[in-house]
Amino acid sequence: MAANVSAGNIHHLYLAGKVYKRGQAYRQDSWSSGLTFRANPFKNLSWSSGVSKPIKPERCGCYSRGVSAIKESSRSKICTSTIRASSTKYYDFTVIGSGVAGLRYALEVAKQGTVAVITKDEPHESNTNYAQGGVSAVLCPLDSVESHMQDTMVAGAHLCDEETVRIVCTEGPERIRELIAMGASFDHGEDGNLHLAREGGHSHRRIVHAADMTGREIERALLEAVLNDPNISVFKHHFAIDLLTSQDGLNTVCHGVDTLNIKTDEVVRFTSKVTLLASGGAGHIYPSTTNPLVATGDGMAMAHRAQAVISNMEFVQFHPTALADEGLPIKPQVARENAFLITEAVRGDGGILYNLGMERFMPAYDERAELAPRDVVARSIDDQLKQRNEKYVLLDISHKPRDKILAHFPNIASECLKHGLDITRQPIPVVPAAHYMCGGVRAGLQGETNVLGLFVAGEVACTGLHGANRLASNSLLEALVFARRAVQPSSELMKRTRLDLSASEKWTRPVVATGRSLGDEVISKILALTREVRRELQGVMWKYVGIVRSTTRLNTAERKIAELEAKWETFLFEHGWEQTVVALEACEMRNLFCCAKLVVSSALARHESRGLHYMTDFPHVEESKRIPTIILPSSPSTASWSSRRLQNISSSSLVDC
Repeated sequence: MAANVSAGNIHHLYLAGKVYKRGQAYRQDSWSSGLTFRANPFKNLSWSSGVSKPIKPERCGCYSRGVSAIKESSRSKICTSTIRASSTKYYDFTVIGSGVAGLRYALEVAKQGTVAVITKDEPHESNTNYAQGGVSAVLCPLDSVESHMQDTMVAGAHLCDEETVRIVCTEGPERIRELIAMGASFDHGEDGNLHLAREGGHSHRRIVHAADMTGREIERALLEAVLNDPNISVFKHHFAIDLLTSQDGLNTVCHGVDTLNIKTDEVVRFTSKVTLLASGGAGHIYPSTTNPLVATGDGMAMAHRAQAVISNMEFVQFHPTALADEGLPIKPQVARENAFLITEAVRGDGGILYNLGMERFMPAYDERAELAPRDVVARSIDDQLKQRNEKYVLLDISHKPRDKILAHFPNIASECLKHGLDITRQPIPVVPAAHYMCGGVRAGLQGETNVLGLFVAGEVACTGLHGANRLASNSLLEALVFARRAVQPSSELMKRTRLDLSASEKWTRPVVATGRSLGDEVISKILALTREVRRELQGVMWKYVGIVRSTTRLNTAERKIAELEAKWETFLFEHGWEQTVVALEACEMRNLFCCAKLVVSSALARHESRGLHYMTDFPHVEESKRIPTIILPSSPSTASWSSRRLQNISSSSLVDC
């Protein structure tokens, strides 16, 4: 039961809360002060009466001195999972995520205090590491901030926040220079200047890149600096379960995060004065995605459960050109965990799209042809595949000089050659795949959220930059700009906040599901069902909430997801699961359900076709609907496990500001 977002109306979404029109608050430097919540709305959980008293893990080795005085070593270190760590840790800043946004922020706030960087896998395993194309910035005298802004807003179907766009496009060049000063190495032309590429939707050459492995190079430079910073500790293989929150009157306050050490099956609590959420996107709500396995929407789901405002989740970007394994001469022997991306820069350098009949089709869809924005190209490919009943199209760059192809796209050339395809002679089989979430946790101009003490940056955030569709290579740029902009307010908050180190135990600790507590057979059945349900959810999202949508299909998706979630949760709780029990795959499933519901709810609320959101029953852009979708959490009394926090307490004894 949802209506379109229009001026003067407030619309209720059963699955995700309420949707509000933008209004003036979005344009304020700190719009969060205008948002209020009822005190402690999570005190009556529908399952809580049936949950036995949780096991309280033994507390060991907690820090007893002041937070600012903590320094665990003379150098930053990666805290491995082989040594049992203390179950509660205290830092001035907690950073969730080790991509470009999290690492860049950590390096700056480490000048003010101690920092914990929490990462789900290895520190380099992030969406940043898989970014091929580059970073867009105005670095050519023939280019201008105004031109970059215009390209961004046209690509975003004019749903972008103009002030945010101006800030990002203006501050971008300096962020690039900072990366270079830190040791990031980008490609240069024969004249000695940075080589600037062009990608779809850009009117100028403005893409700074390191061949076709730009994200990897940026991640390398940032991670090296982080590991050499004595104030930063990196905790790998720590899965973020839920944010620690409290109620201070009408305000929700964040105090850190509970994590699961994946290697030791221990819950580790991080208590801090400031938390930055930089956990990336939710590509794995779909079966085919360019995102790594870690991208299960954990940050968006945690923030939603913690009462953060969520925005624009209907705008899921499908990259037009992921490698189609079915079209390779030698098929991969093992199915890929994530689709291999064929960067936008291939089309920017002159790549041409053909159907399997070797007919060029893009000029028939858009006058910009292959250089049209991603949403246009993805829909065009989707239309060709459906019309011709084919499974992929072809992207041909072989007409360009061999040496230039190999110089610009060595990673793509190498990957294709492994499977018998020489891109200097043969076209590349490609197909769209889920790539980027333009929506997320709503952020102000300094990365602040309506949850006090919680900042966001990177793909998990919705800053207003991307609007209804992200312009190519604006993602790394946004992450860099907002990571830096969040530093000053974070540092100021840290300095005026005091932590009560004895208060950590006031939150109930999650309990790890084990064979000892539930039985090996039950654990095995839960894991098997969870994996089956995950595939089913991804199938529903791909079939009904993909590139082309309709109200009927979205309603079907809503119903099927609700049934699937009820089936899964019923099985868990009938077999001894409880509200505070956690395990990696179950918690990921919980987050995938939460994000899928947010996407479907938001999509049902937008009765128009704009950018990435194309509706067959509302095929046109409606000017009256040029406002973001805003989601506030609903009452948890009827909410499923995926939408609930584990606990929430009064903050009176926790923080003095």
